[in-house]
Amino acid sequence: MSTASVNFKARQSIEQVEEGNDLAPKFDDRGLITVVTTDATSGELLMQGYMNAEALSLTIATGEAHYFSRSREVLWHKGATSGFVQKVRELLVDDDQDCIWLRVDVSGGASCHVGYRSCFYRRVPVGSSGDVELEWTDTEKVFDPVEVYGDAPNPTKL
Repeated sequence: MSTASVNFKARQSIEQVEEGNDLAPKFDDRGLITVVTTDATSGELLMQGYMNAEALSLTIATGEAHYFSRSREVLWHKGATSGFVQKVRELLVDDDQDCIWLRVDVSGGASCHVGYRSCFYRRVPVGSSGDVELEWTDTEKVFDPVEVYGDAPNPTKL
């Protein structure tokens, strides 16, 4: 995958970053920026991930979401394997440019590698104490991950 040619500006002042027109993203010490992804129509939270400069450049240039996997340490085009491509309808940056918000349309209707529509399919009961048991908010998978990805173990590090 080649690097797209999007130029980010150097961060020179608070005024430039917070009130200016320059795209000057603040990547962390690992070269990553947090990304929150929601469904462009419903507003449903689909996933949270990270981008490095190349992933952000490719997302801007292609109009399709690209992320950087911290667990696998690779750039990935969302949906390249599964077919559930995230078409970017809107890309927003927060006030100090250290977080990206993608509003997307998802072909196939799923964004979670586990098979659910959203990566947020369990709720933590607020006000609990002691042993906390998660509550399921979604029990229907959109796809079978074994059929899509094969029976390779999940590459996410524990």
